[in-house]
Amino acid sequence: MDQITVSIFLLTYNQEQFIAQTINSILMQKTNFNFQIVIGEDCSADATRSICKTFAEKYSNKIKLLPALEKNIGLIANYMRTIKACEGKYIAICDGDDYWIDENKLQKQVSFLEDNPNYSIVYSKLKKLFPDGTFKESIQRKLKQAGDFDDLVFENVIPSVTVLFRNRQNISAVPTWITNFPYGDWPTYLWILKDGGKIHFMDEITAVYRMHIGVSAQVRKSSSNTLLVNLGILKCIWNDSGFHHKKSIVLRAIQKLEVGLMTSYNREKQYLKALKQYIFNLRQETLNFKLTRLYLYSIYKSFAS
Repeated sequence: MDQITVSIFLLTYNQEQFIAQTINSILMQKTNFNFQIVIGEDCSADATRSICKTFAEKYSNKIKLLPALEKNIGLIANYMRTIKACEGKYIAICDGDDYWIDENKLQKQVSFLEDNPNYSIVYSKLKKLFPDGTFKESIQRKLKQAGDFDDLVFENVIPSVTVLFRNRQNISAVPTWITNFPYGDWPTYLWILKDGGKIHFMDEITAVYRMHIGVSAQVRKSSSNTLLVNLGILKCIWNDSGFHHKKSIVLRAIQKLEVGLMTSYNREKQYLKALKQYIFNLRQETLNFKLTRLYLYSIYKSFAS
């Protein structure tokens, strides 16, 4: 195959009812460059691998199906083996239960990054597809114009199914501590941006995200669970020497999440956990009056809801 410009990073497990639509939505892309679909199939118990294999045989110049596994290794281990197999100058993500609806998605995003070398990531809006078959346009949270690491470290606003980013694996390896967490997209973006690079938001709908499916959807059912995972990620970043020059902003993000965890526990009526987090935060915060007001207000809101 000629030089690959984009590797589309596709993870799938037990998604026989979705995977053909996902692959077809990528194959329909109209580009003036070569792209490759890298499929990490995680020992599915259904026909998912058989469907992927049929596509790989038919489109051998476009699809790279990673070797079959002897047992299921889980989302994040599959994430790591698949991203390492991506050879393109850029990487896009499309999970096996999502799909693209703009046939020019890749072309527009690659053209932007080619024309703007000071940018490292581009993403867009999407539609949400609910289990009852209804669609809803996502109200996209945006970073400020030309956001960067110092913005994204406080909150991940980038839907993975819409993203394209520069493949930095020829410079350094993706951090192995990512395997400790149930999702890898946000820490991957932060790793890409740690030495510079901006983020561009495309104000267009390019993809569909299926709601209430997958491991990350289970984590996000609880706000406090999501915050705990994100805190763990930020603490790994804090301890990673590759991010040493970002310690100040990472610490600020950690402290903000710790306050958010306190209020989240109260909203979820986990009052003992909230109290313990409040006491912990008191030791970290200098604005104790503001912290106490937030703590009491979150208790009030939990009773009012």
